[in-house]
Amino acid sequence: MRLFVGAGLLAAAWMGPVMADPLPSWQGESKEKIISFVEAVSEVGGADYVTPADRVAVFDNDGTLWAEQPVYFQLIFAVDQVAKLAAQDPSILTSDALKAAAAGDYEALAATGKEGLLEVLAASHTEVSLYQFQQDVSAWLEEARHPKTGMRYDEMTYQPMVELLRYLRDEGFQTYIVSGGGIQFMRVFAEDAYGIPPQQVIGSSITSSYEMIDGVPVIMKGAELFFNDDKAGKPVGIMHHIGKQPILAGGNSDGDFEMLEFTTTGEGARLGVYVHHTDAEREWAYDREGHIGVLNRGLDEADARGWVLIDMKEDWSRIFTGEGAE
Repeated sequence: MRLFVGAGLLAAAWMGPVMADPLPSWQGESKEKIISFVEAVSEVGGADYVTPADRVAVFDNDGTLWAEQPVYFQLIFAVDQVAKLAAQDPSILTSDALKAAAAGDYEALAATGKEGLLEVLAASHTEVSLYQFQQDVSAWLEEARHPKTGMRYDEMTYQPMVELLRYLRDEGFQTYIVSGGGIQFMRVFAEDAYGIPPQQVIGSSITSSYEMIDGVPVIMKGAELFFNDDKAGKPVGIMHHIGKQPILAGGNSDGDFEMLEFTTTGEGARLGVYVHHTDAEREWAYDREGHIGVLNRGLDEADARGWVLIDMKEDWSRIFTGEGAE
């Protein structure tokens, strides 16, 4: 017996340490393609080697890093915030949109159109200090629960994507969020949820101003759109904030198409990744039709462009980070 044990130890020492699986919740071809890409750009002296300074990876948030159904989570925050404000001062309910939000009636809110949605966002996001807004978002994340899963919203981040972000950073990548969502909203939770610090979060923003209130300097959130970080705005936001072209981009909808196109056009190894929502049982199944996360052009062109199309149902053994959490 000792002879066999000794032989086994010698064999293990000769073969070297067994490497842990960097993407344990992944399986199939998409996992293989991602790992092959990361290994290729990280191999010093290899044909596709990229220096760590240029290993920039960018990811959409809604539908890519966390769920986005039945509506964007930031809109749910806005509706909940209007209800909270209305409970303190009912006189703020001066429109059908605000009344619908206070009642939690999303169907009635949708009937008010884009103007109604903007009114709800304005009531919940503007004319407030940045500090107070951050406190409001933090409190909401602590208290609110998703109507289908019963989870905290920041527990509905995708476990496989959290693993991918960690793997990329372990291999010398800088990871960024590039999302159409509000930049200050995402900065509240991005570091805890994804390991991405606030300065590496790029999103849509409204105007802000510097004011002195009771002798204290305060950043106040305004009411006008400053930058829309969606569709063609994403590459613009990337160059404005990061200043260099990424080599890896991940998204889930046609709103991310330009970001993937920008990232994968050019010399050297590059990778585009689309999360395809195919799991109606564990999450939601949607692509070409709907009001959120529509994916048409991306589906049509992904193969020809060499982009990885992640089949959520087949490629992920686990969906949410909060699964099994007490």
